[in-house]
Amino acid sequence: MDIVQKRVLSGMRPTGPLHIGHTKGVLEIWRGLQDEGWRCFFLVADIHALTTEWENASKIVENSIEVVIDWLACGISPEKSVIFLQSDVPEHAELFTYLGVLTPIGLLERNPTYKEVLQEVKDSEKLMNLGFFSYPVLQAADILLYKASRVPVGKDQVPHIEITRDIAEKFNRVFGEVFPLPEAMLAETPKILGIDGRKMSKSYNNAIFIGEDIGQIREKIMIYMTDTQRKTRKDPGEPERCPLYTLHKVFTTPPERAEIENGCRNATIGCVDCKKILLKNMIPELESLQTKRKSMGRDFAIDVLKDGAKRAKEFAQNTMNEVREVIFRKKGTKLL
Repeated sequence: MDIVQKRVLSGMRPTGPLHIGHTKGVLEIWRGLQDEGWRCFFLVADIHALTTEWENASKIVENSIEVVIDWLACGISPEKSVIFLQSDVPEHAELFTYLGVLTPIGLLERNPTYKEVLQEVKDSEKLMNLGFFSYPVLQAADILLYKASRVPVGKDQVPHIEITRDIAEKFNRVFGEVFPLPEAMLAETPKILGIDGRKMSKSYNNAIFIGEDIGQIREKIMIYMTDTQRKTRKDPGEPERCPLYTLHKVFTTPPERAEIENGCRNATIGCVDCKKILLKNMIPELESLQTKRKSMGRDFAIDVLKDGAKRAKEFAQNTMNEVREVIFRKKGTKLL
């Protein structure tokens, strides 16, 4: 069995443009891992996207390219990391098939994320398909195919890693030792709230996207929800109750943030003043990011994906050779 040192697998579903919650959360973690010397495999999970967006399959390809451009602009390096499309490596689907025969239906039915998504999505009827129900098995295949020792996730994703470990342990016990048991790398991402005070999300239509017009971003900030208990400028506020303040935490330096906290609590600055300070700090960073994004270009992103697919496929093929060997040729018995 391959000796795992520092190998990471993570990915994103290409369901639309990235917002600042992604850049200040997941992508900063990825960049840190690659710069710390981890061998990183970052996949655009287009097959996963198909399980929920099958009616808009034509958009997945374009979204995938745009996502990669965002990654590159945010500092994810094709020299330090393997960046690729999930569908460009068919070994994902093959391993998914083998793992599927070992996965009890009950294990998937108990998946808390599956239940939560069905409750939250308005048109949940379209999610009543085998692909969506079994996506934790495909996710397990993603992780195990590259023998990742760590998977950076938030707390809500820990059950998925536990499912992957269960499947890997059963595979090793039934067929032979191939897979290390991956561990969740708890990634504490900043809690960034959207315009309406809920979690920033594309589906809530409350996000600030990194590629959108700067003028539009300014307009969004000026209508951002603030501390609802601060009725007038004279009323003292509490920054920790304020959705806008979650942006200050990632765009404003600690010294200036301390001044904002003091001014809010003592009612010496108003919410409009607070928004103007945020824009002063936020806009230059986003403008710089957008300039980098334009310099990348679509053709460069496609080349990165092509090169990444070759590198990912080479690793994946080696893993699948081991998998087929222990399943079909165990104890020297050959089927063909």
